[in-house]
Amino acid sequence: MSLLSLEAVTAGFGSNLVLHGVDLAVEPGEIVGIFGLNGAGKSVTMKVIAGVVPARSGRISLLGSDITNVGPEDRVARGMAHVPQGRQVFPGLTVEQNLRLGGYLLRKENRARYDELFDGMLERFPILTERRRQLAGTMSGGQQAALAVARALVSDPKLLLVDEPSAGLAPSVIAEVGHILRQVNELGVTVLMVEQNVTFGLGLVNRAVIMERGRVVYGGDVATLDEQRVGELLGVGRLLKSHVSATVSKRAARRPVGRTARRPAPKR
Repeated sequence: MSLLSLEAVTAGFGSNLVLHGVDLAVEPGEIVGIFGLNGAGKSVTMKVIAGVVPARSGRISLLGSDITNVGPEDRVARGMAHVPQGRQVFPGLTVEQNLRLGGYLLRKENRARYDELFDGMLERFPILTERRRQLAGTMSGGQQAALAVARALVSDPKLLLVDEPSAGLAPSVIAEVGHILRQVNELGVTVLMVEQNVTFGLGLVNRAVIMERGRVVYGGDVATLDEQRVGELLGVGRLLKSHVSATVSKRAARRPVGRTARRPAPKR
């Protein structure tokens, strides 16, 4: 059973239909990336999964349960967490206050588990311990990215949604964010991300999904992707296409013979 599945999902704003029947499945333990040109429907898909934008038709399931009409807060309670585009930390609150807000539902239901996760985030991200009393709005972009991910993890999710994690960050910081997301996945959390930086994204995810005009048009394990088709669908130039090709080739070379991408067991 897939951890997350979308079946023929449509969504839009007013008379403008953006998603035209999206089909998508995410298996436990994967890191899956959604790619596409501007306007392809990537971020809208993520917002529909998170419950921020309602689906007009189709079905969204989490661990086999229909959550199509479930609100965002209830989706968090069922094991979903969302790091929105731009990270959106609360700038006027301290690092500690941001983390506590991330786990407010769990704190009411299971205080012992919340305390374990809260302490674990401070241990895993030492920079947050150092800046525990600092206002989040005064932190660097990379530090805010770490805080946004840690804040989501305090809710004890099975699935982490991350929208454009590299946006607005320097290359050295982007590499750090990739390391953070790998760590998250190693904890047993499944990750679904939208990413505009194709080279970064393909170097991180196990499986890629490419959208065009509100539909999924291509996808597969990164190591098996057709590099030419990926370049054409994403409209990348010759230089970037060579980077994409090198990234896919590198992933293919690392892929164990006769095995699919590693999929660690879900946390719970």
